[in-house]
Parts: sequence; structure tokens; C-alpha cells
Amino acid sequence: MAMSSEHSPENSFTTPKEEIPGIPNYGWRVNLDYECKENCNPFVKPRWSQIPKLVGLGLRYMKVWMKHRMQGRLMFIDHLVQVDHRAMYGCPIGGVGSGTIGRGFRGEFTRFQIVPGIYDYKTVQADQFIVCIRKDGQTVYQKVLTGEKGKNLQAWEWGFPSHSATYHALYPRAWTVYDIPEHQLRLICRQVSPIIPHDYKDTSFPMATFIWSAENLGDSELDVSIVFTFKNGRGVREDGAGQCNTEAFQSMEGGAKVSGVAINQTIRDMKCSYGIAGKEEDNVKVSYKVEFDPKGTGKELWDDLAEDGNLNSETGKVSNPSVAKMALNTVMLVVMLALDLFISLFTVPLQQGRSHLASRRKDKAAAVCIQTTVPARQSKELKFALTWDMPIVHFKNRENLYARRYTRWFGTDGNSSSRMCSYALQNYTLWEKKIDDWQNPILQNQNLPAWYKSALFNELYFVSDGGTLWLDPVERLDDGKIIPKRDNTDSQLVQEYSKFAYLEGHEYRMYNTYDVHHYASFSLMLLWPKIQLSLQYDIATAIRAEDTTNITFLMDGIRGNRKTKNSVPHDVGDPEEEPWSKLNAYMIHDTHEWKDLNLKFVLQVYRDYSKTKDMNYLKDMFPIAKDVVEHALRWDVDDDGLIDNAGFADQTFDAWTMAGASAYCGGMWLAVLRMIIEMGDILKETDQMDKYREILEKGKKSYEKKLWNGKYYNFDCSTGGHHDSIMADQLAGHWFLKASDLADDSIFPPDHVKTTLQTIYDCNVKVFENGNMGAINGMRPDGSHDLTNPQSEEFWVGVTYSLAASMIQEGLIEEAFQTAWGAYHVCWEWYGLAFQTPEAYMIDKHYRSLGYMRPLAIWAMQWALEKFHPNLMKIKARNS
Repeated sequence: MAMSSEHSPENSFTTPKEEIPGIPNYGWRVNLDYECKENCNPFVKPRWSQIPKLVGLGLRYMKVWMKHRMQGRLMFIDHLVQVDHRAMYGCPIGGVGSGTIGRGFRGEFTRFQIVPGIYDYKTVQADQFIVCIRKDGQTVYQKVLTGEKGKNLQAWEWGFPSHSATYHALYPRAWTVYDIPEHQLRLICRQVSPIIPHDYKDTSFPMATFIWSAENLGDSELDVSIVFTFKNGRGVREDGAGQCNTEAFQSMEGGAKVSGVAINQTIRDMKCSYGIAGKEEDNVKVSYKVEFDPKGTGKELWDDLAEDGNLNSETGKVSNPSVAKMALNTVMLVVMLALDLFISLFTVPLQQGRSHLASRRKDKAAAVCIQTTVPARQSKELKFALTWDMPIVHFKNRENLYARRYTRWFGTDGNSSSRMCSYALQNYTLWEKKIDDWQNPILQNQNLPAWYKSALFNELYFVSDGGTLWLDPVERLDDGKIIPKRDNTDSQLVQEYSKFAYLEGHEYRMYNTYDVHHYASFSLMLLWPKIQLSLQYDIATAIRAEDTTNITFLMDGIRGNRKTKNSVPHDVGDPEEEPWSKLNAYMIHDTHEWKDLNLKFVLQVYRDYSKTKDMNYLKDMFPIAKDVVEHALRWDVDDDGLIDNAGFADQTFDAWTMAGASAYCGGMWLAVLRMIIEMGDILKETDQMDKYREILEKGKKSYEKKLWNGKYYNFDCSTGGHHDSIMADQLAGHWFLKASDLADDSIFPPDHVKTTLQTIYDCNVKVFENGNMGAINGMRPDGSHDLTNPQSEEFWVGVTYSLAASMIQEGLIEEAFQTAWGAYHVCWEWYGLAFQTPEAYMIDKHYRSLGYMRPLAIWAMQWALEKFHPNLMKIKARNS
């Protein structure tokens, strides 16, 4: 493929080109008039040559899909209802584990992730920011700053000139700059969420602040008002079924004095309250409108604001209503009350979790306004908070109740949105200081590419926006009181740091998918190590579990147990069932026979220990690690010291078949043996260690003999047509071993490692846009694509980042950054997939599985830089 001049780090159009005071010089930056020019689509059609192998899977999948649909349930992966490409997303808001609310880079509130495991891809028109400018006692400018005109709120003035506004994202913060030259005013909105490394309190809080800076560039003072409007629900049809009511509040309970409105509702029978508030300070005025109709024209609110730059804070009162309108409102109120009375007396209450018809008729929205006077050549700040309080949640099966972690500090009553608004506006400056302390050493390091700084932090969005849950088990007593529910199977660490789960992807709704988490886990171990350890304890418990429910595996139609004892689960469950209780939602293959899952548990155990030096953790995990190694030993069918793949897709590449010894699984197996021996030595547990040493000695000789071809390790040792394909991820075992300070030259000879990485770089990376597309999974030795299955011709973002990490470990710094740049460039620039990084993309502008866990592997690059190149991580002064 010929190189396009636009595809290079030097021509990155989202890398900031100019300094804007108060905004970092690094991040993802676009104008609000940015439009993705590429027509990208989800992958749905394999090649004709690949279809015969997939016919049986397709038929069995359709049968299960229909059964789920008839039961009112969603499939764990819904291939028939895929999420379409929308190049619109920006930095989501909220902490970790309590749901998130997405924002488009044009300011839209969109992609709500409030209900556990569910994404609502709706843009809510009533959730907006509005500016009103007054001069000499007259309103001279009033316009909606975010979103586009729709069928509702027609009285509002939409269409802020998008070419006059700039968006900048550096997760967990984002900035939007609005220039209004006709009034010599610049507005900068700074969006802040409490994502703080090594913090296990505020990081769990469902809140965000919007700090507006109004900069008067002219010679006359201006009265500037910003209005924040927000409605109930998530922009879906069922919003009105939530028994919604609104109420004004004032609060100082969190430290800051705030005024605002709470929007109280139930969402899928779970109590939830939104809070919007402004901070009361000297020289600012906070006003509000407790309720307006988000599906109406919006005229009452618009005219109220235009009258004096404030809102009339009396509930339901409209400025100067006409006598006729007052009479009409009275008649309508009487009719509504009469209808409500009729329904309550003569109809049967609806099913649990749904409100009466009267409550379903109308959504409700509220607004908060902050006004201040900005003198000439000065600036003022106007400070808003948004919070959501859904304290108690359950999954579809409703077998267990959970309290979100933040309730340890804000309670489980569901009435804390006002207190959380106060807390957010009191503490956001502390959050920002901690964020700066974390990010600045990387941002200021001139040894690191500019795009990498954006990729590193912005890919982290998935830690909060990955359907993430951070929960404590609870139970409800007969009197309604919520109390903790202790599970004796939970370790002390899990009880202290709560249970953590995140989805494999926005479309792949399985929690803690372990083969994928393996790559993403570096982000947790670097930033929130206690979360990683808590997740590992839950996996350890799941390893011991057994579920003899007989199910049909969709790929081959064979029936078997849902979960086998002493095997690592593929996942801890589907939100449509009961996660942690009902393991292995994935039913395409029998993952008990997957060759990588058991290995990845041992690899992570030792990697985690190498970082934390937590001896208690190592002692707890060692016997389980030994059990899974023993379980895996039965896969060495020819007693050569290497486990053997079984001729089906029995690992994370679940459409790519391996047979016999393979570079991917065989390499990880050797790393596991080296690690289990090291654990035994550390703990002075000598039982079976001599046996493992003998197996390792045999295995490493077999690995070289069966797979090394002089340039790289063959895909596998079979006689299949793709046995000698060049696999991008073939050194996965060596990568983890070296990352854990256990590099063993006798297992992976250094010259073989470097030659392999160079071959992958030349064959899998450089041939696509001259190295500006990332690493394709599989290539043939003759330079053609491996077309044996859809996954071999995909680029996996997380694999590309982990390959780059392996290159960094070997000193191939330039090659590493070029490789990783390709994945970032394709997703965040070329294909328009910012803040929805997929699992995979292809050269024909198809993608698969938007919003995916594995790209968090970019933090493996940071791990490698810090561990193996400390001199590079020292801040290098800018050239003067």
C-alpha cells in the first residue's frame, strides 16, 4: 500500500499546534466543526473463503439469539444489532464504578452508562449550556453553546458558529473554548472528573464539575450568565416511567455553598437522583428553574433568562404570564389531577418498577443559572457541578443487591445529590492538583512524542466508561434498611477495596473478560493496584467454582459444563444474568479448554507481586497458581514440555485456529513455568518445583526446535496452510516475563527476540501506510495477508500497544513508537473512533467491537518506559 503524506506523527491534525493559555499543550484537539471524512462500518461480512467454517456457528447463534429475544434479554454479543460509527464522542464524565455520562466534543451529553451493563446511545437535547450576555442593562446576545437544533426547544437560539470553538481532551479533563468576537468575549469550559491514581475514595464518586471562565477582552464591562439545563433519564422512551419529581436545594454539607435542583426518579426500578448546582460566591448570583418541559418549545425559560440574565427561582412561576395563559394552565392542571384520581381509583397498579400512566406522560428538566459581572480586560469563573446518585443496583436476575462504592461516604438513601454537588465544588481544585502532579512529568517530558501523551491518558477513558462497577454486596431488611452482606469467600482485600468489574467492551457485555484483561491490567497495576489485586482475588475464587449446567457451545455444537473446577473463567458474567454467581457468559467455545486463560492468571500473579512485593498476596495465590498449572499440564499431549493447542481457536484469538505447539501459547507456558518456579523459591515451597524445572528444560528446547525458523517463531508446528504465518503477538510470553523482571535468556534467546521483533516490524507494520496503521495480526512469509480467518487480517489495538511495549523492553524505541502511533492514528484521527477505541480495525475501514478493554494496554508501554528506560523518563528541558 502506498504511503499517504497525511499519515505520519508529524502531520497529526489532532495534536495541538498552538498554545491556548490555561489549556495543556498536549491532548486530543479539534475544532467543533470537525467532521470525519471516512465512511467506516462495523465488520459483518467475512470473506467467501472464510464462510464455510462459520455456517454452523451462525445457525446455532441465531437459535440462541431468538431465544434471548423472546425472553426479553440481550445477547452477550449481539452481532445482529451492532453500534454504528459516530465520530462525535469526547471525554466522558464521572468517577470509576458508578456509571458515566458521555459528552460529545461539540458539547452534547450523550452515551449514558447509568444502568449496569447498558449503554444508551442517545443525545439528550435538553442537556445544554446557554450563554446570555448583557450590556448596559440590555441582553445583547443569547445562544445555546452546545448541541444542535432538534424537534424540541424551538424557541431557543441554536447554531453557535462551530468554527469559533475548539475542543481539547486530556482525560480525565476536557476544555472547550468559545470565541464571541462581536462582544469581545472568550468562554472556556473546563470539565473535571475525579480520576486520581492511587485514590480509592474520590475516584469512585459519580460527579463532575464544569468550570466556566469568562474572559472580557474588551473595554466595557459585561454581565455574563451561563445556564446549565438537564433532564431526567437517559434520553430513552422509558424516561417518563421513573416517577420523576424535581426540587430545589441549597447545601453546604460538602464544604461549598451551592444552590441547585435535584431531579429524583427511578431508572429500571433503581432509585436515582441527578443534581445540578452552581457555587455561591461573592459577586455571582445563582438562580434556577425547578422545572420546565424538555419536549416543549422552551420559550418560558428562554424569555425568563433574556429578561434580566437570571432565572425566576420560584417553582413553576413564569415572568409576566398572560391572563389567558394562566387560565389555560389552571384548566390543564385540573384535568391532570382528575385523570390521576381516576387512574388511582379504578386501575390496577402497574408491574413493579413502573410508574402510573400520569407519571409516564411527561419528562422533566431543570436549569441552574450563574450570573456575574466581568470588568473590562478581566475574567471571572462560574462553577457548576453535575452529580448522579444511584446507590443500590442489581443485575437482570435480581438475585443480589449491591451498593456502589461511593455510598461508603454518601450513604445508600439515594438523596445525596445535593451534598455531592457541594463536595465536588469544594474539592475539584484538589482533584486537579493531583491530576497535574500525575500528568505533568509525562506531559513535560520532551523525550516522549506528543501524540503518545494524548493516547496514554485519553485511552484511559475506558477505566470509567467500560460499563465499570465498583460494588459492595448488601441486603435489604424487611424494614427497608440496607446493611452490608458479608461473603466468606471474599478476601479481606476485596472487602476493603470492593468488588470491581468492567466489560470486555461496549458491545461485548461480559465482565472481567480475563484473556483481554490480561493486556489491560497494566493500567490498573500502575494506577490502582488494589483494584487489580481485588479483581485477582475474585478470579481466584472463580477458579475454584464449578457450574455443571449443561450448555451448547456455539462454534462446534458440543455440549458441556458451563464452568469446570480449577480452570480460569473466561469472564465473571453477563449483566443480563448474575455476575460473580453465574460465570462464563461467553458460550462460543468451551473456554475450559482454552490454552491461554490458566496461563494468564499465573503471569498476572507474578507480575503483580513483582510490582507490589505483597507477600500475603503471593502466599494466597500460589496454591491456586499451582492448581491451574497442573490443570494445564494435561495439554502437553506428546510430553515434550510444551502444551499443545487442539486444532481449534482455543485462545483469545477465538477465530484463529492453532494446532500443536504454538508461538503464542507455548511462549506463555514457558514463562509460566519460570514464574511458578520463582514463586516456589520465594515462598520456600519446594514441592513439585523440580518437576517444573524438568518440564521447563524440555519445553524451551522443544520451543526452539519446533517453532524457530531463523527469522521468527512460526505460528504453530502443524502442517496447516498458515503454520508459518508471522504473528504480531508471538512473543507474548517473553513480554510478560521481562516486564516482571524475570527475563531468561535460556528460554528466549536475546538475538531471537530482537530478530523476531524486527521481522514483525518489517512485515506486519511497515507495509501498511509505511508503518502508520499499527500491526496487523498475521502476515505470510511472502508478504501477503493471512486470510485464513477474519482475525488474522485485523489490526488489534491492544495487541499493537503491547507489541510496542515489548519493543521498548528490547530497546527498539523508535520502532515501538511508530508501531503504536499507527493504532492511535487510525482510531483517533483517520477512522474517527475517538473515545470509542475498538478491539479491531481493518484496512478497508471496517471496525469490530467499539469501546473495548484491550487498548488500555498502552499503559504497558509506560510500564516498559519507566522500568527499562528511566533516563528517557527524566524531564528534558525545552529548547529555548
